[in-house]
Amino acid sequence: MSDAPDLASRPAIDRRFRLQWEAAQNAHVLLYPEGMVKLNASAGEILKRCDGRTTVADIAADLERAFDARGLAGDVLAFIGMAAEKQWIVWRP
Repeated sequence: MSDAPDLASRPAIDRRFRLQWEAAQNAHVLLYPEGMVKLNASAGEILKRCDGRTTVADIAADLERAFDARGLAGDVLAFIGMAAEKQWIVWRP
């Protein structure tokens, strides 16, 4: 797969990172050997759904259902692209 995600892409959190809820930060964080990335609520919700099986389109649809929203696919795709650039995620076939 190319580095540019599309709606059929299946992102997964790279094994070098661990996503978890951090009560002290009141936020989801990505932990890695050199440190931690504190995520905003939207980023945490998207990354929670990046399991390597779910497509970007399905992630967006799930978020739309969960938050009674419409038209999130573009924003989800943009975030997934940024996360790929930062190497937080990898692609699964």
